[in-house]
Amino acid sequence: MLQRLPVGIQAFSELRSRNCLYIDKTEAIHHLITLGKYFFLSRPRRFGKSLLLSTIKEIYHGNRGLFDGLWIVDQWDWSKVHPVIHLSINKLDYQGSGLDAALQQALYECANQYQVELHSATLKTLFTELLEKLAKQHGKVVLLIDEYDKPLIDYLDDIPQAKANQQVMKTFYSVLKDSDPHLEFLLITGVSKFSRVSIFSDLNNLFDLTVDRHAATLLGYTQAELEHYFTPYMPDTERYLGLNRPELLAKIREWYNGYTWDLRSSVYNPYSILSFFQAQSFRNFWFESGTPMFLPKLMHRDNVYRLDDLEVEESALGNYNLERLELIPVLFQTGYLTLKNHDEYGFYQLDYPNREVRASMSMYLMAEWAHEEPTRTTPMVVKLHKAFLKNDMPAVIEVMKTVFKKIPYQIFIKDREAYYHSLIYLTFFYLGQYAEAEVNENNGRVDCVVKTSTHIYILEFKLDKTAQVAMAQIKGRDYAGAFRDDPRPKVLVGINFSSELKSVDDWVMEAAP
Repeated sequence: MLQRLPVGIQAFSELRSRNCLYIDKTEAIHHLITLGKYFFLSRPRRFGKSLLLSTIKEIYHGNRGLFDGLWIVDQWDWSKVHPVIHLSINKLDYQGSGLDAALQQALYECANQYQVELHSATLKTLFTELLEKLAKQHGKVVLLIDEYDKPLIDYLDDIPQAKANQQVMKTFYSVLKDSDPHLEFLLITGVSKFSRVSIFSDLNNLFDLTVDRHAATLLGYTQAELEHYFTPYMPDTERYLGLNRPELLAKIREWYNGYTWDLRSSVYNPYSILSFFQAQSFRNFWFESGTPMFLPKLMHRDNVYRLDDLEVEESALGNYNLERLELIPVLFQTGYLTLKNHDEYGFYQLDYPNREVRASMSMYLMAEWAHEEPTRTTPMVVKLHKAFLKNDMPAVIEVMKTVFKKIPYQIFIKDREAYYHSLIYLTFFYLGQYAEAEVNENNGRVDCVVKTSTHIYILEFKLDKTAQVAMAQIKGRDYAGAFRDDPRPKVLVGINFSSELKSVDDWVMEAAP
């Protein structure tokens, strides 16, 4: 009988008691907790951070029975039991009662758990008192803090409140500077890396694991783990989807693999993998589980619509500040971009990790630029794809007109060049494997190339000129020459947009000679 798939289960004790599948990460966890003392780890949401902290808590509680059959069971001294303060910031009522009061309440609950009486009046002195008394009565304290950044992320559209929460957090964490004698181990996790000065300025010995090799596969599933632990679930999935094993593995890799933090090992998104085998369908599980809507708006603000093959300096991946959110570190730390390459000059190449993120982000970006609901952009792109498959260029033009239809006229006129280029790119980029947008060739950059099983379409777009000008450029620069060895017929298409009409006003199509 197959083990249950633990979709959404974050408590290690529940996962084990309900006979759920667990990908054994205890060797890596053992290495971490014996490697050092003070750690910070940033990973995207739904990547297993909460389960990691829950597992560490059970190790330090000495609950050996939960680890039967796992690597660590005979590698750990289970008689070493420590008190654990496990704060899941996401579960605190900081939005209702305020962050200071919510943290105080969490500390009182922890004190009650260990039958410790607290008498201090402020958050800082209360935290100090709890650490001292726990250490004195029960041994050195293990401190695990999950989603430390939630009180900041939730208020990115209310900077004064975010900064107020930031000050509370700085005061709270400042206690740790002088608490070393009372601490056994510390791990703080979150999605983002806000400036250390703004929160952890007093915690100089906090080691950042985010891009450290020791944490590269601590969260997420490796290829070996996928093929080992999920093999029992594959035969039924193969039958249902009509795929053989190599085809299934290749498609899973295309959709859900690609995350790397050390450029040596890549991992699968665990939430997407568990959801995939439960649903037995390829969908955008991670993206659908909650996408911060400020991201497409932030990209729109900065007029950034291309995220594939970005090249940035190493410093651009670091911390970010509340006062001015920088797009690239936000996208990298939240998992919408991942590392692809690193050169000797300190530059990193970034790209979408996989098809799930690429398709979903394209949908949301296209919706943001087109002033459309995200769920309505997919049908438009499907229509576009079908029109190309039928070699129906009038239908292609009608879709292009629809894409531009809802943009407010005053916005389009004010920034028409940005809208024109970005929406064309996003529309065809969203076609994914069927299209290439802004393709660099020896003779220049082609606006778009669409390949179907029967034809290759070479498209050039102009704004407030003529379709004939677009066609002349295609021919004059011999864009079709790059595909001369391909036996499929080449179709040349010139399209002109009118900023006054906010639509296509002219187009021509010819077969390449």
